[in-house]
Amino acid sequence: MTDDELLFDAEARIEEMRKADVTVTVLDAAGQLVPNAHVQVEMTRHEFLFGCNVFPVLGYNDPALETAYENQFAGLFNYATLPFYWGSYEPEPGQTQQVKLAAQARWCREHGITPKGHPLVWHEVYPKWAPTEPEQTREKLKARIADVVGRFSGLVGIWDVVNEVTVSQNFDNGVGHWVCRDGAAAVVEESLRWTHAANQGALLLYNDYNLQADFETLAATLIAKDAPVDAFGLQSHMHHGEWPLAKAWEHCETYARFGKPLHFTELTVISGEHGWELPKPWVTTPEGEARQADYVERLYTLLFSHPAVAAITWWDFNDGAWMGAPSGLVRADLTPKPAYARLLKLVKDAWWTRADLQTASTGQTCFRGFCGEYSVTVTSPAGACSKDFLVRRGDRNAICLVVGVR
Repeated sequence: MTDDELLFDAEARIEEMRKADVTVTVLDAAGQLVPNAHVQVEMTRHEFLFGCNVFPVLGYNDPALETAYENQFAGLFNYATLPFYWGSYEPEPGQTQQVKLAAQARWCREHGITPKGHPLVWHEVYPKWAPTEPEQTREKLKARIADVVGRFSGLVGIWDVVNEVTVSQNFDNGVGHWVCRDGAAAVVEESLRWTHAANQGALLLYNDYNLQADFETLAATLIAKDAPVDAFGLQSHMHHGEWPLAKAWEHCETYARFGKPLHFTELTVISGEHGWELPKPWVTTPEGEARQADYVERLYTLLFSHPAVAAITWWDFNDGAWMGAPSGLVRADLTPKPAYARLLKLVKDAWWTRADLQTASTGQTCFRGFCGEYSVTVTSPAGACSKDFLVRRGDRNAICLVVGVR
């Protein structure tokens, strides 16, 4: 299918896959149905995870910049990736960034944002002090997973457990040597089981940019071994140019067949010259920002319409981060780009449910809304009340409110 053909049916797929019917019943203190009650419904949080890495949060020396970063990030996202790279988290044995990461995770929780840890096992950002011998590396990483996941239980409940293992054998360090000795599937399976043991309620991902046969073989092996992988993470760094939408859809179809939710874990669309590690400053341009905004709207619409996709994480929030690229939804000075405004309009307007309703003679009213968290307020001559509730696809979604009760 062409890009336009895929987008033509996207709104219908979104209506079918991302929304559910809800019935609201209003009773008075005596248990009688209340007609003509005013019912105001307001969505408060998406079930779908709209995210971004949040590495700079709580790190600005300028309070005005910190406030701008926090307000704009929390105004759009309900999901955030935190940096647990071994080499930066523990640059010296036993000297960790636990306090900093815990503060960032708490900030996320306080702002209604679900934090994810990234990654627990990776061949890059590898500590200089860490071992190179495979068995010693295996034991060190087993201990690292138990310690980090255990310490952050209650704060971080989603983890990119292993990152990019399909290319790890090319690296001359402990992880590379461990993968060469035991094989990629064994390394991932063991790491997943260690993480599950440390937090049995956590959601665990395997994450990769190498969307080729090696990843597909690994995914099939993990499923066959009943490894505790809850989702597959697909990276999509588009520094060289934007993917055709048909390519993104093809990747969704390919990995959906393994029966697990898909997370687009690292999505980059730049607003400047296309390339890889270009000379600095690598600037954003008006033409590039317009191109970025148009593509963001189309790609997010497509991905949100695919039934297997459960999360999208942008990479990075502000320009000048990884490789100095103009990859942000906001510029280096934190002023929003057109892509930020376009995405905000989708997430908090087009895909957001608000409704002013009135109960019929049956004391009931209905609406169809996007899946997620809601607040409903009822006012009537019999009294008033408010209630929070969840809307999930496939659930009965019947809400009952009782007014006039003190």
